[in-house]
Amino acid sequence: MLPIFRSRHQADLLTLLYLHPDREFTVTELAEKVGVPLTTMQREVGRLLEAGLLSGRRVGRAHLIRAMVPGRYARPLTELLTLAFGPHLLVEREFSNLSGVDGVAVFGSWASRYLGEPGPPPNDIDVLVVGGISRADVYEAAERVEGGLGIPVNPVLMTRERWEKAADPLVDQVRSAPLVWVRELAGEGE
Repeated sequence: MLPIFRSRHQADLLTLLYLHPDREFTVTELAEKVGVPLTTMQREVGRLLEAGLLSGRRVGRAHLIRAMVPGRYARPLTELLTLAFGPHLLVEREFSNLSGVDGVAVFGSWASRYLGEPGPPPNDIDVLVVGGISRADVYEAAERVEGGLGIPVNPVLMTRERWEKAADPLVDQVRSAPLVWVRELAGEGE
């Protein structure tokens, strides 16, 4: 998925920070969220601070890091990161706290690219929503994500019972494809 960044860790770090421009994170928090060792994150943050893409400040022993916003590259970099690496963060923000949601995952071509499968850029975002939730609420959330991305968002809504059913062709198809859970379904992957 867009091999223009030094590493996948760098892309995930920049995405996290530029899609949350008002938040500061400690380097330890960033390492945990991106899923890399602390020393790796320290090196990556150092490179990006030196390049002027991040800003940092010390509070006691903590080194707080944030996106360099405003900055010369902030707007175009945020747009690029949002489209290429950030759809799951927008999906998480809009879907996870809806009443009745048990789990939310991105699947389809975007999830495949995000998880490293080669192929063309995705033309849409497929979102699995599991739970007893209003269809209208799901479609409103999809419209908000679509507005942020500028590409179609296709929600698939199903009950927990249907998701757990062994002989459902749609469930089998979704389960066999790459999934990026943004709100983990209890019991999933255990």
